[in-house]
Amino acid sequence: MIYVSKSLDEQAQENIEAAKNEIIAAISETMDLYGVTPSAGTLYATLYLNEQMNLDEMRDELNMSKPSMSTGVRKLHSNGMVKKVHQKGTRKHIYTAEKDFFKSFMTYYCQMWQREVDMNTEAVREAEVYLQRVMEDKQVSDDLRERAKEHFELVNNSKIYYRWLERLTNSVKTGEIFSFLPKEEQSD
Repeated sequence: MIYVSKSLDEQAQENIEAAKNEIIAAISETMDLYGVTPSAGTLYATLYLNEQMNLDEMRDELNMSKPSMSTGVRKLHSNGMVKKVHQKGTRKHIYTAEKDFFKSFMTYYCQMWQREVDMNTEAVREAEVYLQRVMEDKQVSDDLRERAKEHFELVNNSKIYYRWLERLTNSVKTGEIFSFLPKEEQSD
């Protein structure tokens, strides 16, 4: 029996594939932090490691159905993690991953934080109106008015957090946060 050893290029290609598989596995495993499924995480990681791909290329690479792929791409696009690239002469949609993790992080979390601020600030405003009515109604028992006052103070104190979260969101959006917590310079 004759054994043929692999060429250095074949060994190098295997090492590259092993490295890619490690990155894809790690990224897809942690994508739940961004509200996406592991399969969408695999899709993002695959796009991250490639320059750009269309849905057919993604399907061939990942053995996923086109509808599943399309849903994953839409979710990643709405999170700011994937961009549509317009290419002359083709009707196929071409996609590329956002390669700047800082930008992906900032886009996604700013959306989530702003959503939290908007929803809860509105809820606080509405709750304060209800509680204010109870507190001011002299026909309501002192016990209930006192309970309404306690809830009012609790809800009112939550505004401190939401104002802070809005300032944090703005500091991330504007990049001001990097004056407090600078990015490391590339050392390699």
